[in-house]
Amino acid sequence: MILNVAAYHFTPVAEPQALADWLRLQCGEAGLLGTVLVAPEGVNLFLAGDEAGLRGVLERLRGWPGLERLQCKFSYSRSQPFARLKVKVKAEIISFRHSQATPLAAGERAPAVDPPTLARWLAQGGRDDAGRPVVMLDTRNVQEVGHGTFAGALTLPISRFTELPAALEPHREALKDATVVSFCTGGIRCEKAALWMRQHGMDNVLQLDGGILGYFEQVGGLGYEGGCFVFDARVALDPQLRPLVDEATGGDAEETLAPILATG
Repeated sequence: MILNVAAYHFTPVAEPQALADWLRLQCGEAGLLGTVLVAPEGVNLFLAGDEAGLRGVLERLRGWPGLERLQCKFSYSRSQPFARLKVKVKAEIISFRHSQATPLAAGERAPAVDPPTLARWLAQGGRDDAGRPVVMLDTRNVQEVGHGTFAGALTLPISRFTELPAALEPHREALKDATVVSFCTGGIRCEKAALWMRQHGMDNVLQLDGGILGYFEQVGGLGYEGGCFVFDARVALDPQLRPLVDEATGGDAEETLAPILATG
């Protein structure tokens, strides 16, 4: 079996190129394939390969200052879903183009809700513990949403993450009396989105800690319809983290990843 991991962490990286070069060497020696982005604000990676090799690389990566608490979402497949290894240095680990919408600039993360708590809110009729209505806000693009999302979620007609602020504007008034839970695949986009929204007057916004994949890992698919689009040849994962496609094709996710990771 192939072990797959999606992980990111916001932390100051003084020498992004040095970390990228080190990761390229480590992943190459372990036979890992996938995409790794390194930026002054942290790391973002999607990797797959032999379980022992992958876990070894992650353990060594946590030895870098600031990456000790790197959180990972794991799943398995029978085949390798990536065709090659790509390690790149970027301005952001997920492009949003709002420089204050990062925990490094804000000095803290946006408040988060953990998956078990959210599942309880959804099970009790979509109300939080204070009785406020819960609105799930999908920060992903339309291609991803097409494979599945939370039932009744607010989805936006965007093709890139950078389009979110403008697309959200018409909904601000309708959301003011709700508890808004921002979510995405693994947590990185909803983390930036939640910070941006709170900085722009929406103090009722939380982020779903760990994103959809973290939700699937911890509570399964309660309140979720369909699968979660992923950035490789598996296409999507169901709430049991099983791939929609699992063929030994070594899929190349370059075209899929480019608009999401490289330019938002």
